[in-house]
Amino acid sequence: METRVCSFCGNNVEPGTGMMYIKRDGTVLMFCTSKCRKNMLELKRVPRRVRWSQHFERQA
Repeated sequence: METRVCSFCGNNVEPGTGMMYIKRDGTVLMFCTSKCRKNMLELKRVPRRVRWSQHFERQA
């Protein structure tokens, strides 16, 4: 089985779970939960600025 990574938070998406979103340009986005999907697509948030994502950049 192929494990996938959430496009927003960076967590692993178990096979048979999550959501796949395909943009008009052919880009495939995988989301582990609706929370991640809503934050990226509806609220247009950047994962680097959301504290609970693994892509969060800490300002030193």
